[in-house]
Amino acid sequence: MTHLLEADQRTVVVTGASDGIGAAACLQLARAGHRVVVVGRSLDKTKAVAAQVGTEEWFTADFAKLDDVRRLADKLRATCPRIDALCNNAGGMFTGPVRTVDGFERTFQVDYLAGFLLTHLLLDVLLESKGSVVNTSSVGARMFGQLDLNNLNHFDDYASDRAYGDAKLAEIMFAAALHQRYGSQGLAAVAFHPGVIATNFASNAGGFMRWAYQSIGRHFMPKPAKGGAVLVHFALGMPGRDWESGRYYNNHRRIGRTNPQAADQALIDGLWDRSMGMLGLDG
Repeated sequence: MTHLLEADQRTVVVTGASDGIGAAACLQLARAGHRVVVVGRSLDKTKAVAAQVGTEEWFTADFAKLDDVRRLADKLRATCPRIDALCNNAGGMFTGPVRTVDGFERTFQVDYLAGFLLTHLLLDVLLESKGSVVNTSSVGARMFGQLDLNNLNHFDDYASDRAYGDAKLAEIMFAAALHQRYGSQGLAAVAFHPGVIATNFASNAGGFMRWAYQSIGRHFMPKPAKGGAVLVHFALGMPGRDWESGRYYNNHRRIGRTNPQAADQALIDGLWDRSMGMLGLDG
């Protein structure tokens, strides 16, 4: 493991880190000498990743329960006076609709709303740190997304791909909104597609996406380390030099094309307001 000077070491919080690209990114960050806080849903998996990383700083939270997110934020605030990068990487594609204990549809909550809440609960720390918010999005935003502010949960017309696409589109809009509102205060935000990676993605969904990711074809996909490296690029990169804040990237090299709705300012503002209202947040 590389040993960095304290001034060069960054504190990076990675959610969805119990496996896949989140776990791979944590390992790469730790090997580069940075302080990594591992967050996952599964106790056993998260503990195992933390052991591989060589850290005692790990927490579990089920993003289908917003009280878990609030408790997580309290723990992070208590242990991390500085956060250089918050990586909102938790998510997946699920069958549904499933109503959470908070009253929202599971995909919308786990893939987007919980990360929105966590970011806001840590916002003062991120602003003081002049940190970055890194949202793991997807080309699914362009393929499947069709955001309707009056139908964010899709309880009556649920389809796994549409729900996933909408949530990933919302993450792109969230990055844009954070930049617009807080960029002048030093906060940067970005959304990115990690690539089509051989992980457990879509294992809880049905239809084409489950077949595509969990069939024999997954043996020809890049391993999680490649997607993890893309996440690390944004977590450690310097906004304005290595990437442009408020934008969406198809990979770590170039700004990507995505759903045209991502550029709709009225929709960006409307989603922000709806999200704040759903969560009972001020500001």
